[in-house]
Amino acid sequence: MPTVARRRSVDAAPDVVWRVVSDPERLSEWWPGVARVEEASPHAWTTVMTSSRGKSVRADYTRAECDEPRRIAWRQELEESPFERILRESVTAVDLEPEEGGGTAVKLSLRHRARGFGRFGYFQLRLAAARQVDQALERLGAVVEREGR
Repeated sequence: MPTVARRRSVDAAPDVVWRVVSDPERLSEWWPGVARVEEASPHAWTTVMTSSRGKSVRADYTRAECDEPRRIAWRQELEESPFERILRESVTAVDLEPEEGGGTAVKLSLRHRARGFGRFGYFQLRLAAARQVDQALERLGAVVEREGR
């Protein structure tokens, strides 16, 4: 499946945005569905999400790339997880670019490679990824614009 990517300008300096996106413990503030983050270090962490049925679902992540203060990417560890049946790969990346006037252009990308899906499954996975990226950008914008003041 191709990467879903969206771009948004936020009214906050790049260093403010970087502090939020590079800190795994802050994911619950802006990433959709994340209730809390556990066992966080700069290189690996576990998110705890709540399903639509109220059950907790854990997902482990590893930082895959870091080019401070411009790019950070993390990979979901899928082996032996509930997501292993659905995904071969899941990588999230955030790219930051300073804008004139002190703001920041934020590009958020989510690349999923599905496992065993037919055409309809890919379409549903892509729609879900697009929704997730849109919500994350909206929430991130609210967090960093509030902090940037």
